[in-house]
Amino acid sequence: MKYWITVVSKDHITRGVAGGFMQANHGKQGPLTRMATGDWVIIYSPKKSMDGDEKLQAFTAIGQVAADEIYQYKMSEDFKPFRRDVTYYKCNETPIVPLVDKLSFMPNKQSWGYPFRFGFFELPGHDFELIKKHMLTNEPTPINNK
Repeated sequence: MKYWITVVSKDHITRGVAGGFMQANHGKQGPLTRMATGDWVIIYSPKKSMDGDEKLQAFTAIGQVAADEIYQYKMSEDFKPFRRDVTYYKCNETPIVPLVDKLSFMPNKQSWGYPFRFGFFELPGHDFELIKKHMLTNEPTPINNK
């Protein structure tokens, strides 16, 4: 089992949670192929909306890859992003700043946002557990999204 972080604005992940899917790096297939059924994914939202300037800087969703299939979804004639089904869990939106000093994947605490620049990366297990502990206060409760 592996643990992943993907960077998605809050408005976009709200749609993903409601639909039980995820996209990564603007719908690219590559990141999704690195994941396996049962892997965990945490969504980090730097902003409230993709086109807006209002910062959020919080972990906004958590779930597990639900199936092996990667599929394309036609959003418009010229945009057919790749998706993967995810079982999302009810969670607390968790600000990142209070956790920065405790997260090992951020070696430079002054430039803590640097690891997020590529939009998708594998997370060490102990960092995952720390974030998960703040997001899920009880046993994971699936959101009925499919």
